[in-house]
Amino acid sequence: MADELPPLLDAVLGVGTDLELRTTLRHIVDGAAELTGARQAVLVARDPHRDGLTDIRAQGPPDVPPAPCSLRVPVRVRDEEFGELSLADKRDGGPFAAEDERLVRLLAEQAGAAIGNARLYEAARRRERWVEGAAAVTTALLSGEAADDALTTVAERARVLADAAAGVILQPTAEGGMEIVTAAVPDAPDDILGTTIAPGTAVLDQLLGGEPVFTDDAATDPRMTTRVRHRFGPSMLLPLQAGGRLIGTLALCRARGTRPYTAVERHLATQFASQAALALVLADARRRRQRLAVYEDRDRIARDLHDLVVQRLFATGMMLESTQRRSPPGAVHDILGRAVDELQSTVQEVRTAIFALQQPPADAPASLRARVLRETASAAALLGFPPSTHFTGPVDNRVPDETAARLLTALRRALATASRRGDVTRVEVTVDATTTLPDGRDAVRLTVHDDGAGAAGADGATGATGGTGAGTTVTRQWPL
Repeated sequence: MADELPPLLDAVLGVGTDLELRTTLRHIVDGAAELTGARQAVLVARDPHRDGLTDIRAQGPPDVPPAPCSLRVPVRVRDEEFGELSLADKRDGGPFAAEDERLVRLLAEQAGAAIGNARLYEAARRRERWVEGAAAVTTALLSGEAADDALTTVAERARVLADAAAGVILQPTAEGGMEIVTAAVPDAPDDILGTTIAPGTAVLDQLLGGEPVFTDDAATDPRMTTRVRHRFGPSMLLPLQAGGRLIGTLALCRARGTRPYTAVERHLATQFASQAALALVLADARRRRQRLAVYEDRDRIARDLHDLVVQRLFATGMMLESTQRRSPPGAVHDILGRAVDELQSTVQEVRTAIFALQQPPADAPASLRARVLRETASAAALLGFPPSTHFTGPVDNRVPDETAARLLTALRRALATASRRGDVTRVEVTVDATTTLPDGRDAVRLTVHDDGAGAAGADGATGATGGTGAGTTVTRQWPL
């Protein structure tokens, strides 16, 4: 007995030296083989999916068929039977003795305690990773990310934490289904975007009820009906719900043939989805508050411009115009005339600026006036300065959508041409909805003038492009 204690102690100590579960199982198999002199040793877990163990821990010569098992000893973790330790093919060629079984049973008792500790350690470490991931997502979302970037952050972080092949976000559609709007997939995410879950399916009804959906193989599960289901195996569909409101679904999908999600992973992922949903709601509320503050500031600035600046400019222009009428023809009269024209032009530009301030910055403009302003604002980055924009007549009411689209295309080309000339320092854009064609039909006219000295371009169908020493002017007209 005394001769057996050192090997037994070494085996017991080896079993308890590591808190990583897979390494602990490796030590158990090696220790049992060393104690008994077995050439082959294997530890088979009764429920390998619980701990994410899909393989069998074994020791033995490679490429040698397993010998008939001669000794089996159960491994218990508290009241649970974890698995069975099997030994075969003793090196001395003899059978396993009762003393071998006794030693292995002693080792198995210590192994059960070591496996329990390793489970607790791994569960704590996994929970810590998920908690840190949820905190990182919350911090990122509340730092002011755009809505699309926020969804991508949630999908990508969850994919990494779950060791999944794909992390996607689905949002409700107008038809009552759900559509993939964000996909964090290392390979070819584009063909996943737009995939929908049809209304009335069992999976959708479960998600709309706030219940998660779990499957070990999405490709063969009859509940899964999307066109990309064949690409994935173990999957989780987790409702993103906050305050009783479903804002979407987080789907985490592993590749086919990989291990299923454990109960602990499902629980942690569900908690992550709940916290991510709350963070998304808070981030959206913060963006709305910031947008409202911008609107309020813009409204205040627009009111100040209208009530103070425009009125003063208009009054000054009237005084100058009155003075011009009383002055005799000559240099002073001409100077006053130019001053009145400049003031009228300034008033028009201020009114245009007021209109731009009243447009929601994040929304797509619907009116022609707003769309023209959006184009000129975009061109400012290339030109290095904002173009001056003027409108004459009811451009939003008189210009049909098809004509507006042609006008915007012509405007975009003219601004791009001006931006390619390095000598341009001023661009004036005018949209006039009160003009007429030579045949008397009502028309809208676009004029883009810059002070560059570029060469003349090609004529349009109903307009002209000219280059002069005073600058370059592009004029196009369309019937209304």
